[in-house]
Amino acid sequence: MAIVHFYEKPGCLNNTRQKQLLNAAGHVLVVHDLLQHPWAKQPDLLRAFFGEMPVAEWFNRSAPAVKQGLIDPDSLDEGQAIALMVGQPLLIRRPLMEVDGTRVCGFDEAQVDRWLGLKIPSGKDLETCPRQTHAEACKP
Repeated sequence: MAIVHFYEKPGCLNNTRQKQLLNAAGHVLVVHDLLQHPWAKQPDLLRAFFGEMPVAEWFNRSAPAVKQGLIDPDSLDEGQAIALMVGQPLLIRRPLMEVDGTRVCGFDEAQVDRWLGLKIPSGKDLETCPRQTHAEACKP
């Protein structure tokens, strides 16, 4: 059992499923609203969730600005990415999770199972927005 600080977009279907898996495995969740968190005051904390991931993988590919081609995650450096995410938290790949000082971004089910343990892995893609119209479903 772990205490998991879970940063989500309220109403996100995948975040709901991810939380259900963690709860079923006996973990205690402390849920934070990713969109309302004061990242501007804590840009170093935000950066810590991404570890050694390539910058392009920090982004929520379903965010309208990314889907519409207004932001190209493949062309940004760390500083630019953090600045954009602080201003537009919907760009942040979710969830962000923290347990005992270890921070991760995204929900690769096999990785989370190895890290924390999941009682019954679903085997489903729990990161890609399942709604048919991403622009409608993923608006803040």
